[in-house]
Amino acid sequence: MFSTIGYYICIPFAWILRLFYNLTGSYGWALILFTLVVKIVLLPFQLKSKKSMMRMNRFQPKMKEIQTKYANNPAKMNEELQLLYAEEGVNPMSGCLWSFLPFPIIIALYSIIRQPLGRFMLLGSDTIESIRTFAQSLGYVAEQTGGRASFYEQIHLAQFMSQNFDKFSGKFEGIFPLSYDFLGLDLTRIPQDAIQSIPTEGWAAIGLVLIPVISAALSFFQSKASMAGTSNAAANDAAGRSSRMMLWMMPLMSLWIGFTLPAALGVYWIANSFFMMIQDMILNKYFTKEMDREETEREKQKREERVARMMAAREQQRQQQMTPPAKQVKKAEKKPEKKGNATTENGRIGERPYARGRSFHTDHYGE
Repeated sequence: MFSTIGYYICIPFAWILRLFYNLTGSYGWALILFTLVVKIVLLPFQLKSKKSMMRMNRFQPKMKEIQTKYANNPAKMNEELQLLYAEEGVNPMSGCLWSFLPFPIIIALYSIIRQPLGRFMLLGSDTIESIRTFAQSLGYVAEQTGGRASFYEQIHLAQFMSQNFDKFSGKFEGIFPLSYDFLGLDLTRIPQDAIQSIPTEGWAAIGLVLIPVISAALSFFQSKASMAGTSNAAANDAAGRSSRMMLWMMPLMSLWIGFTLPAALGVYWIANSFFMMIQDMILNKYFTKEMDREETEREKQKREERVARMMAAREQQRQQQMTPPAKQVKKAEKKPEKKGNATTENGRIGERPYARGRSFHTDHYGE
């Protein structure tokens, strides 16, 4: 089942690679153009991922503040972090997921390179077996190289067919001469096997050994370009440590891939790292300016909101000063109105109206 799924995944990649091979007549240039097209197709997704990653790096101080404040309350910490992600509009996993996208592509590409008859020419198993039988009648013998003959047998068969294509032409449908030569290098060879051939083969072996070295170096510079958008605050936390780990892991992995697999994959990895480096340099500048502008507008909006709240508070205070408190209004409503002099003449002595008290009456003790 998995082989069938892999076959259908390889079909679009094989079609694109064949298109560029037919246009250029070079397997190496076809790989470079294939890489460029894949980068263009995936660019919209990588734009979103890059922006999300750079935005996360920018609010790392806020994340660190939350982590410090709720260090003893993990549930509250996660709740506040999720709220922060929602407010900033970022997905903490989006930047990481797209970093691993080249690996499925390189697996499919490896299958196409390893099986040129079945994956690149899209021939059926019966046709491949007929080609093998006919090639053996012409003297073809599978090479026994370090136990890998059966694994890379289709490559050797495709090379034999290309060298004797006049005898194969017209006998099988869908076949065409396939040359793996690129800048004087055989892209089907494995660079680690070419190390011992350097004294005798010269550039043909030296170039193969340089492919994984160049691949690792470009991968390192590409990782550095990608980390250029990381803030200093983010460099000391878990995200910064993860970025530094990727800085070394990707070059080492590309070095291993370049030395242990056919050189064609090294060419793809070099092209991928080069295009990624250029892309990251451009996106870092673009998104840095855009985020600075967004932050300026956001700060301006916050200032306007603060001024609006201040003005509203002043207006509310002014209204409160103009309107008497409810208790005073209620007390004033209960207090009877004065009608002239509140005392009686019985309480007056001379000019003193309250000399005997407000309630004085001459008949108070009378019968």
